[in-house]
Amino acid sequence: MTARPATPAPVFITLDGIDGVGKTTQIARLSEHLSSQGHQVLCVRDPGGTAIGSRLRAMLLESDCEMHRRTEAMLFMASRCELIETILRPAKDAGKTIISDRFLLANVVYQSIGGEVTAEQLWQMGNWAAGGFRPDLTLLLDMPAEAAMNRFDQPADRMESRGVEYLAAVRQAFLDQLPHSSPATAIVNADQTPAEVSKELLSHVDAFLSATAR
Repeated sequence: MTARPATPAPVFITLDGIDGVGKTTQIARLSEHLSSQGHQVLCVRDPGGTAIGSRLRAMLLESDCEMHRRTEAMLFMASRCELIETILRPAKDAGKTIISDRFLLANVVYQSIGGEVTAEQLWQMGNWAAGGFRPDLTLLLDMPAEAAMNRFDQPADRMESRGVEYLAAVRQAFLDQLPHSSPATAIVNADQTPAEVSKELLSHVDAFLSATAR
């Protein structure tokens, strides 16, 4: 009798970076790649993914509401808490591999710009809100702010509309805060063709999976 191939262990991977780096394209390609290896893949986005999260996402990114950065940060964290407890934690417990478009790293980066709330405070708040649930691997798609803004093909959301200097500061904050986001991290050069980005990104993922399978 032929033995069935072992089911891959579930992992939680997040993709992040400034807007325009191509996360949506790369998430689709990563999902297809992992599925071909036998992973049961669940793709989500943060904020969003739940009824509460969708409403908060609209308030945070698609409205003209003005709010203090701490208020903004806590709304993001409330959305993430709901996503974790109703979808992500049960999915991983059921053996599913999760790919998330953004997670706590983005929350820390965007809300710490300007100094009203420190990155350290945001990590503390965020880790509490997440209840210990964190990514196994964070992939940062990185490119210059000017190049990313040239890719925008739709009206800017509340974050993007703050301009190129703000986006450049966000890019640097991503690079600075990435080591705190998960046990394993990788920086992917997003200023390439989608195929070249995919090749580099998937090599990082495969190396991570090989290392964790030992």
